[in-house]
Amino acid sequence: MTKRAERVPEPASPSGCNSTSTSSSPSVPSSSPVRLPPASFYKSLYRWAPVNLLEETCTFTTLKSIATHRKKQSCHPSRVFGKDHDKYVQMVACREGEPVCSNEAFDHESPFCFIYSTLFRRLGLRLPFTPSERTLLIEVNVSPAQLHPNSWAFVRAFAILCCSLGLTPSVDIFLYFFEVKDPGKKLWVSFSGAAGRVFLTLFQQSYKRFKKNFFKVRSNRREPTLLDGFPLYWTEKPNLQRSRSLEDLSPQERGVFELLSGLSTPLNTSELLKREFSPKDLLPSG
Repeated sequence: MTKRAERVPEPASPSGCNSTSTSSSPSVPSSSPVRLPPASFYKSLYRWAPVNLLEETCTFTTLKSIATHRKKQSCHPSRVFGKDHDKYVQMVACREGEPVCSNEAFDHESPFCFIYSTLFRRLGLRLPFTPSERTLLIEVNVSPAQLHPNSWAFVRAFAILCCSLGLTPSVDIFLYFFEVKDPGKKLWVSFSGAAGRVFLTLFQQSYKRFKKNFFKVRSNRREPTLLDGFPLYWTEKPNLQRSRSLEDLSPQERGVFELLSGLSTPLNTSELLKREFSPKDLLPSG
């Protein structure tokens, strides 16, 4: 079995299901963008990063740009950005020209991570991350922004399925059905279905228009452990790993596997995401 990375202690979480939607309070020092040096400056800080990664910068560089995005209620049907939850998360504007791979080497204020808006808007991702989401990020050694949205869709759909069946999402079972693809020259890390074990359909054949829309998220005093227990920043060497074997699963996990393997697959990822809050007829007939 693949040797596990050391896992940072996680804050208490009610379950593997995302039952509570928490959100972010846009907090920036002013409404004007903070101008930064060009990509050549960042290249000196992140010599390992390819030039095209340094060019992945964000459009949310002012308080106004974040507030405008938040007002698009149709973009956030699951109340990920509901005002009732603003006290738990601090969302700040990115500096102009700041790449998605930047880290505390430049920004010394407090720990942060980048999260793409599409994960909240289209996939229903909520904060804080669940224990299984944190563990999966550690296993693969990637930051939240480094995992491709299509792969986040797999993670979310798998969790929704498990919760609908009264099961706790298991990273080992997820990595039985999926493996980590070698990104090659691509920037984002992706999961693909293991050979002969295709469990979920691809969410989008071509996932477009997400790259320039990411938020910088910080914790605050109300939720100080929000960013504990997973890689915050873009990593140089993701953990590329083959899928798990049955021998890697615990007896309890094998029981869960038997239940899941009895379903008619592949399951429709898009439908699972849509039906998260509609437990009736969650699973397609097969």
